[in-house]
Amino acid sequence: MSTVELRNTATLNEHYPHLLSPLDLGFTQLSNRVLMGSMHTGLEEERDGFEKLAAFYQARAKGGVGLIVTGGISPNFRGRLAPFGSELSKWWHVGKHRLITQAVHQYPTKICLQLLHAGRYGYHPFSLSASAIKSPINPFKPSAMSERQIKTTIKDFAKAAGLAQKAGYDGVEIMGSEGYLINQFSCQRTNKRIDKWGGDITNRMRFAVEVVKAVRKKAGDNFIIIFRLSMLDLVEGGNTWDEVVTMAKAIEAAGATIINTGIGWHEARVPTIATSVPRAAFTWITERMMEQVNIPLIATNRINTPEVAERVIASGQSHMVSMARPFLADPDFVHKAAQGHSEQINTCIGCNQACLDHVFKQQRASCLVNPQACYETELTFEPATTKKRIAVVGAGMAGLAASVYAAQRGHSVDLYEADSEIGGQFNMAKQIPGKEEFHETIRYFAQQIARLNIHLHLNTRQRASTLIGKNYDDIVIATGVEPRIPDLEGVEHKLVLSYVDVLKRRLPVGKRVAIIGAGGIGFDVAEFLVEQHSLTEQPQQWLEQWGIDKSFENPGALASKIPAIDNPRQIYLMQRKQSKVGQGLGKTTGWIHRATLKKHGVKMLAGVEYQRITERGVDVVIDGKPTSIDVDNVILCTGQESQRDLYQELINLGQSVHLIGGADVAAELDAKRAIRQGAELAAKI
Repeated sequence: MSTVELRNTATLNEHYPHLLSPLDLGFTQLSNRVLMGSMHTGLEEERDGFEKLAAFYQARAKGGVGLIVTGGISPNFRGRLAPFGSELSKWWHVGKHRLITQAVHQYPTKICLQLLHAGRYGYHPFSLSASAIKSPINPFKPSAMSERQIKTTIKDFAKAAGLAQKAGYDGVEIMGSEGYLINQFSCQRTNKRIDKWGGDITNRMRFAVEVVKAVRKKAGDNFIIIFRLSMLDLVEGGNTWDEVVTMAKAIEAAGATIINTGIGWHEARVPTIATSVPRAAFTWITERMMEQVNIPLIATNRINTPEVAERVIASGQSHMVSMARPFLADPDFVHKAAQGHSEQINTCIGCNQACLDHVFKQQRASCLVNPQACYETELTFEPATTKKRIAVVGAGMAGLAASVYAAQRGHSVDLYEADSEIGGQFNMAKQIPGKEEFHETIRYFAQQIARLNIHLHLNTRQRASTLIGKNYDDIVIATGVEPRIPDLEGVEHKLVLSYVDVLKRRLPVGKRVAIIGAGGIGFDVAEFLVEQHSLTEQPQQWLEQWGIDKSFENPGALASKIPAIDNPRQIYLMQRKQSKVGQGLGKTTGWIHRATLKKHGVKMLAGVEYQRITERGVDVVIDGKPTSIDVDNVILCTGQESQRDLYQELINLGQSVHLIGGADVAAELDAKRAIRQGAELAAKI
């Protein structure tokens, strides 16, 4: 080991001694206990995507992660997630995977290929499963696998593992959770077979066990086999705790090196990774399994800081932790932790907007707080050849991104903000119960402002003449948005409030409330008003509210009864559109927001025609019937308008100026777009 490596190891052990200590697997050793969990990025299917994937994984290896697991790759044609999904089944597939392993192995990081057979989750008409039972989240009904197809698929897993070994991978992760094929075999919910592959748990888990045995035989002893075991199915017809333990022991005996924790099926009506899920909310189930097996266990889901990860391992809940999206947010997560600079980590906020939402729409994944994720070869921030003086007006997400990335390139930046704090609309978003993680992004940008010597001017409203007089090389306008006030009779009544009045100014709100506008802001305001306190710091209450039983008395760990919620407010959330209320919310999180409001008794009304606001409330027409909704307050969530006055003044004075963020497009508080736009401008300015 070199002097540098020795010094780095000493630093690792000093700051997070459990998290950053090596893990001996017998035939090999991991440099630390951090697993970068599997994420499908969409690059797997793009033209030249593997070159980009190599850069993506290499950045995380350079950042110090101990073990990487790739996105899911199918062992055969029928197991693909989508018609053109990736598979590793032919010798000519090996070359492109070698690009990844060679890039990663320039650093002391190990990498495993995830083998994933989609089963009935395959979004194509060739899907197979244990039984011919259609998934509620897929229009295609699978065919039940024949005995021959089962045995062939087992061989395909082994062959794919052998090809992965030839490509230079240190091992494979066999995906046996989240409702994919192996999980479909192991649970009665989807396995109605009456042959030796169905029936009791011994038969239902046979497919998983035979896959592990075949992979071990093919790859030999010196090859990491991670098995992703569904410890909490969170669906009806899921496994009991005794069945989960029986399967874990059988997987260990079959030759697995490590067992990774799987939480919930994709069709489960329980959130498992969204920002509203408490940190480390499911580590208790991994801890329970620690008593049952003798191989290392990995805890997972909503572990996003080194402090949380260290606590999980130090308390004996697991041997390793898996973090997937946190490595989208910050590839240098481990090195920053090792150097004692965890405050510099760009923390994953669990929003899903640029990662999972993209993947489920067949788009390339990225990260809201780190637009460079999966764009490492395309969005670069090279040192500027000509150092400029730049003024950025507005310290919301767009302005912060433009300032930080421009300063990172070597430019001198003055950042002006009319308010008393940075963050813009995020300062309202962070008030919403379940969105406390948004504090972390503001903290991160504040740290970068200090580290990069950006000149921050708070409580400073700029004029065009003042800016021009300071002779900046470039001026960036990121002045954001203001609430749109609808042309509606009675909108001036004192019972009318805007979302800014509620979330920022904290004006009092009555017990009966009508919210006009059911976009993201309308949902945020509704949740702010109905949630008496956030459950992110009360994981037991959160588990109970979502019907998760820690005692595991019922199959799938679903509670037999969910406690009722006493809501002191009656809220009407209304929209003009006839479509389902909340249909435009995030693809992977919208259902959570709708379910939360439903639990609290919020009345969600679509197809509402607004007539007038009166001193008693609001007169509307619903389904052709005039109705008066008597309320104490009417809250306007009717969109935004760009604040462009300063931009227009500069243009009128002949000044060259850049317009970004909400000031450019007053979309639905689109932080993803704002940060990316700020970054892209900084990369070329």
